[in-house]
Amino acid sequence: MNLYIIPANSNAGKLIFNMFTKFDLILVSSGTIITILAVTIFQPGSFQALIFCLLPLLIGAVLVIPIPHYHNVYIVLKELIEFFYKRRNYKWEGWCDRDE
Repeated sequence: MNLYIIPANSNAGKLIFNMFTKFDLILVSSGTIITILAVTIFQPGSFQALIFCLLPLLIGAVLVIPIPHYHNVYIVLKELIEFFYKRRNYKWEGWCDRDE
């Protein structure tokens, strides 16, 4: 009898730092670069201007926050968009398609 036990985090070894894909790191790093450029160019003088300059970093960080049962928030949003905007009438192509 062959019993195989697969650890729950077996896919984590494929990820960078066991949490992020390449796209996640590109998303956060581009948000960081845009934020640094915005802060150096605009030099915010008020709190509202600082928050506006920090928005790219904050949005990128929120999108890559890991959540249970999904990879991160970005994946959840992508799945929701696909659910609401993709075709919902499915054509049956099962093994009993011509069984009438």
